[in-house]
Amino acid sequence: VQLVESGGGLVQAGGSLRLSCAASGRDFSLNSMAWYRQAPGKQRELVATITRTGSTTYADSVKGRFTISRDNAKNTMYLQMNSPKSDDTAVYYCNVAMAYWGQGTQVTVSS
Repeated sequence: VQLVESGGGLVQAGGSLRLSCAASGRDFSLNSMAWYRQAPGKQRELVATITRTGSTTYADSVKGRFTISRDNAKNTMYLQMNSPKSDDTAVYYCNVAMAYWGQGTQVTVSS
């Protein structure tokens, strides 16, 4: 089982960025998926979740700016980040079924 995040990088505050998490090794279409992030010196925190049927939840800090989605046919999850702020700078991790983690992708928001 492998989860590979991509799409991270440097983005200006107020811009946009889309992260992807491609899963391989098994079919995760029946599992919930989630994005977490960890900023330097801080604990890892939950950003957004999506169930197998597409129901979503968001941390208050990103609600209205970020959108989580998934394509079960491609075994891939996405995080659309609109109007990012400097506080969104962190390593972003994808998680599946509360058991599998990706290696993380760095997102840096410049002000």
